[in-house]
Amino acid sequence: MQNRVWLILLACAGVLAPPTAARAQTYPDRPVRLIVGFPPGGAADIIARIVGQKLSEMWGQQVVVDNRPGAGSTIGSEITARAAPNGYTLLMISSSHAASAGLYKTSYMPVDSFEPITLVASAPQALLANPSLPAKSVDDVLASAKAEPNKLSYGSAGNGSTTHLAGELLTEMTKVKIVHVPYKGGAPALADLMGGQIQLMFLALPPALPQIKSGKVRAIAVTSIKRSPSLPQVPAIAESVPGYEATNWYGLLAPRATPRVIVQKLYGDIRTVLRDAQVSRSIVAQGADAVGSTPEEFTSYLRSEIDKWTKVIKLAGIRSD
Repeated sequence: MQNRVWLILLACAGVLAPPTAARAQTYPDRPVRLIVGFPPGGAADIIARIVGQKLSEMWGQQVVVDNRPGAGSTIGSEITARAAPNGYTLLMISSSHAASAGLYKTSYMPVDSFEPITLVASAPQALLANPSLPAKSVDDVLASAKAEPNKLSYGSAGNGSTTHLAGELLTEMTKVKIVHVPYKGGAPALADLMGGQIQLMFLALPPALPQIKSGKVRAIAVTSIKRSPSLPQVPAIAESVPGYEATNWYGLLAPRATPRVIVQKLYGDIRTVLRDAQVSRSIVAQGADAVGSTPEEFTSYLRSEIDKWTKVIKLAGIRSD
């Protein structure tokens, strides 16, 4: 009799078990859509495809990268925020997600409308100079800017871009005046830097490295707290301006209310992918380093980045184009 009672109780427990746990065991059982708020070919898109390809191999299900560029990556974020919270729509964001919080009015909350999964990778920018510029170091640049305010100029990929915010953070922390010249993308800004129309610019490492190696531009410093393995001989700005950091980073979000068990599975699987030697080499080739933080760590980091860049945007009076 006692055995029969236990069998009945176990059967009831099976009936009442949370359906999300059962779904997590079979997840994913169909293709997963990975939205990227940028055009194909950029760092966020490339990293999404590197990770997505390896996840496809692991799961036996295709990860389909869906590029939805526009409005500082907010279009892709809005689509993801409205998607069903079942793990089959994910979003690869970059540091522009944090900047957009201070630039745009959106239908979603930059953190609370999502379930942060992991910080996938992080990469510094480089502070570049035209080779004719006498300044050879950050201290030289700052001394020149203090001696002759607004004589130097730096280009960016546009108002509110990460390349613009890196410059605004430097001028705000050091109280120097350097003229900002916005362009419609990093490529035309880089062309004018090499042509001598501007003296300085901030640029992500992947497009900067070939020009640095060719001698067409000079690398003054990198924007990470520590030196980059890609440019070990180039100092970090933080060596001259303690606390300065303006990295590009890439992370993964799911829609709010995605079951916790699915978020944890995604985190675990992506962490495994990032430990793969081939994946790590591919990410390093983009001038980045694989990270793989926990959902809790990524949530905290995302909030701190939003607070940091919102303050910079307000102090500088930056408006979106």
